[in-house]
Amino acid sequence: MAQDICVPVGDGYVNVRVGAIIEKDGKILMVTNESVDYYYSVGGRIHLGESAGDAVRREVLEETGCAMEIDRLGFIHEDFFIGDSMAKQGKLIHEIGFYFYMKTPADFAPHAENLEAEGRGEHLEWVSPDTEKTVFPAFFRTELAKPVQTVRHIVTDER
Repeated sequence: MAQDICVPVGDGYVNVRVGAIIEKDGKILMVTNESVDYYYSVGGRIHLGESAGDAVRREVLEETGCAMEIDRLGFIHEDFFIGDSMAKQGKLIHEIGFYFYMKTPADFAPHAENLEAEGRGEHLEWVSPDTEKTVFPAFFRTELAKPVQTVRHIVTDER
């Protein structure tokens, strides 16, 4: 069985994750669930021994039901925050994320709904950049509006 790269360190955790940037008609495909009032990127943790590219393709297939190709790596994100999930409530999380722009086919229509995350029903939504809800990672609001061809390194500290 595959092991997510989520390592307890002291009183916190280190996560290594991937995120997919899936854009269509000026919107980005995001995930939310019934217990939170925010959106987060399609993606998840890398499995031990899995490359970031393989992980993002796997996560996209699992979460959207569609196989997609990578366009390019867009961001490496170091994120420091306090966990809000059941297992990590109140714990410091140091997350290292790789965010990939995906090649979105013209006929792309995600069809995986009611995904499960720690027992919470998740679902996909096309989100406008000007949504009033919080978006994670927060840099999506500013950086996706002005894409560049280079890889950006972003550090966020919300502890």
